[in-house]
Amino acid sequence: MNRNALCAMCAAIVLFAGGGVGAQTGGWKPTAGHKQIEIWPGEAPDARTPAGPEKVSLVNDQELVAGKPWLYVENVSRPTMTVYSPTGKNTGVAMMVFPGGGYEILAIDLEGTEVCDWLTSKGITCVLLKYRVPAHVPGEDWGLYRNSKMALDDAQRAMGLVRLHAAEWHIDPHKIGVLGFSAGGHMVAATTTNFGKRLYTPVDDADKASCRPDFGVALYPGHLWNDKHLDDPIDNPTVQVGRDTPPTFIVQAEDDPVDSVNNSLTYYAALQKAGVPVEMHLYAHGGHAFGLRRTKEPITAWPELVEKWLRAIGMVSD
Repeated sequence: MNRNALCAMCAAIVLFAGGGVGAQTGGWKPTAGHKQIEIWPGEAPDARTPAGPEKVSLVNDQELVAGKPWLYVENVSRPTMTVYSPTGKNTGVAMMVFPGGGYEILAIDLEGTEVCDWLTSKGITCVLLKYRVPAHVPGEDWGLYRNSKMALDDAQRAMGLVRLHAAEWHIDPHKIGVLGFSAGGHMVAATTTNFGKRLYTPVDDADKASCRPDFGVALYPGHLWNDKHLDDPIDNPTVQVGRDTPPTFIVQAEDDPVDSVNNSLTYYAALQKAGVPVEMHLYAHGGHAFGLRRTKEPITAWPELVEKWLRAIGMVSD
């Protein structure tokens, strides 16, 4: 993600959040009937002191998405996951969802709970990860996950926990994928390429389970294009793809004003070069941060494409 664009986005969030409901202290809580599960039994590794307590704010006015406001969470220091069970026939498939927000905030409904509503209606268990933000130190370079390591710690730990509890939660341990937006799309790339070893000291049996996702879905991903190598940017992804990277699905708009389409192009090229099955859909228009909300833009029909792709790679059947 372009740092100037990120700063502009964060400034807009601060400005327009004041136009509606004020910030709510006490942190984000799921709807009744769902429980947040703390993923670390004690202090989380690589901890950084947040600027303040966790809080939830409403973004509205000029930042509406499909005519509706959206919620964001900031200062997350105690990561959790919330499990949403299928509302119909259980396919055994599970997806861990990473909301976006530039590693500064989490768009918790637009790119989180609304995604879970869609997945559970399709018989897929949704695991919403509230990972730690802010994880990035301003002024430091991105790359190979050095400066957002807390988020990857959380994702690896949560993936192990899901596999440990797979039978209890009626999940096939070989059908657990990840889906993320923007910075969450970068999380998808990070988790699907960093699974050979935990980045933290193992804690318990959950850390003995594999943290390799079985597939990945990246929506308008950021931080994947190394723009410092403008001589050959497509050959310089910021994550290192290997042959054992799982099948991947990518969607982005060419007019994305926050994360250049070069992020998707770079990652696609790296996956293809490594021989990893990959499907990518690029659209001329669509912008950034549309989530699942339908608009006049064709790109917002992407969920149907993901459903077809999941059938094609054998995760779900008709």
